[in-house]
Amino acid sequence: MANQQKTILWWGRFDPNYSRNRLLRRLLAELGFRLTDFKPKISFLGGIEAKFADLSGIDAVWVPAFRQRDFQAAHRFAVRHRLPLIFDPLISAWDKAVFERRKFSRCSFAAQRLQRREREMFSRADLVLADTAAHAEFYVKELAARTECTRVVQVGADETLFRCQKPQILETLPEVLFYGSFINLQGPEVIVEAALTMPEVRWTLLGDGPLRQTCLDRSGGMAHIRFEDWIPYEDLPRRIGQASVLLGIFGSSPKAGRVIANKVFQALACGRPLVTRDSEAFPTALRTDPLCGIFFVPAGDPAALAAAVRELFDKPELLPVRGQQARTSYELWFSEGGIRKALVDSLRLIGL
Repeated sequence: MANQQKTILWWGRFDPNYSRNRLLRRLLAELGFRLTDFKPKISFLGGIEAKFADLSGIDAVWVPAFRQRDFQAAHRFAVRHRLPLIFDPLISAWDKAVFERRKFSRCSFAAQRLQRREREMFSRADLVLADTAAHAEFYVKELAARTECTRVVQVGADETLFRCQKPQILETLPEVLFYGSFINLQGPEVIVEAALTMPEVRWTLLGDGPLRQTCLDRSGGMAHIRFEDWIPYEDLPRRIGQASVLLGIFGSSPKAGRVIANKVFQALACGRPLVTRDSEAFPTALRTDPLCGIFFVPAGDPAALAAAVRELFDKPELLPVRGQQARTSYELWFSEGGIRKALVDSLRLIGL
């Protein structure tokens, strides 16, 4: 791919260390692209600020994850300079506000206005990236993304960090680990309800967020349910390696059924058995493979989660095998190689 002279302008006040951005930016650099960052002080006025910045020699504009508020200014810049615009929202703000946080009812004026705004964005982008096929279908159906301009590039795991860990030796109380931002999509309260029924296992919930205090209160100070604060991103692989089983997400919202969370990819890459909610976001062949190293349970079901964890620890001698199966599933379905190919194929649609 002759792209050594191609420059992509990343537009918006994004976090370069967020896992989605971190991986894609590294892959783009490895593919030979040059990345230029433009972070306007005020999103809406970004076009004005861009006039005073050195933004020459740009071949495409990229609006990264969660930066919907930067889209309009970035789009005007791209149109003015006749550049293709890549939109990688990762989530829909309308979906989050209406169906996850239930901030507005679907029929409310505020919800309809938010949906119209997003439909304008998705329909105007030259390339829309989705993290799963289920999300891509949602973008097309609900947010007017053009089918021919929408492609799937999975979230994946940064393989420079998340490598296969040594099997855990169960010399003490076995540990089940969840880490996250304690939001509804992740269903941390489902984890606590399951943990209350299994004192023979140590349940650790790492991170912080809106539902952490609710989970703390519900745990009732039980000694086998522990809460840990955030650790540096670079330390996550080591922390994953200290646990025997990892947990994904368990929320029951429609959005939770369309995504594969970062922690899922990272746990599999580290070679740890995983329990997570079943959803059509996963490949059908993976969901139906009993040797995939992933235990799928119904969304929002603490009893099913506890049963899956109990099944894993009833045969602790099989945990290393389950871990290797998890790593094999990662390599087969979610590896960087596959993500790199999907990224290259997507960029070819806009001549990059």
